[in-house]
Amino acid sequence: MARPVKKTPEEWRKEILNAAQNLFISKGYEETSISDIMDMVGGAKGMFYRCFQSKEEVMYALGNQMFFEDNPFEAVNGRDDLNGLQKIRSLLAVNQSDAKRNQINMQAIPILKDPHILAAAVGENRRVLTPLWLELLEEGKKDGSIKTEYTKELSELLPLINFWLMPSVFPATEEELLHKYHFVIEILDHMGLPLYDDDTMSFTKKFITDIAEKGGNEQ
Repeated sequence: MARPVKKTPEEWRKEILNAAQNLFISKGYEETSISDIMDMVGGAKGMFYRCFQSKEEVMYALGNQMFFEDNPFEAVNGRDDLNGLQKIRSLLAVNQSDAKRNQINMQAIPILKDPHILAAAVGENRRVLTPLWLELLEEGKKDGSIKTEYTKELSELLPLINFWLMPSVFPATEEELLHKYHFVIEILDHMGLPLYDDDTMSFTKKFITDIAEKGGNEQ
């Protein structure tokens, strides 16, 4: 009888992430246990802890994996038919259309209460997103579609806005979140970066309603 082929740690890690994605979407993050994940992949809890320290770390790794599998920046990179501002608006639309990623992001809101998870997420956004934003902002400045002298500052600010709008990080009611969102629009417009059109604003307002319900507004 042939011996079963042993999986490598990387194969286990990938299967755990795929199972977690399916379970977080179908059952919800809070309702999914580590045992549920390992039952789906056919492994013991010990193998889980060889790959991840916690369920929170799985959620964090899953968010990164889904971003790199369908990177909206890559979707607009090299499109000669769009100027810099149009590329940014297009990538926002692409990002919004990713239903699975949006659902996972919604499930991840409560774990941002953990300062270690929050610090890791901020650091990763700064490392990955800031250079990508800077490249597009510089392109827009060069072609004249973005009129600002603050491309570097904006590239550092944009990855932080989502955290500021998360009620699990900065507690706020739905009304307060919408007020903060309009503040962001005005600030970016003033800085020469008019990002939001009617479609984007409609999506974001719906997203704010959802995160207000998910994240709570404890003061």
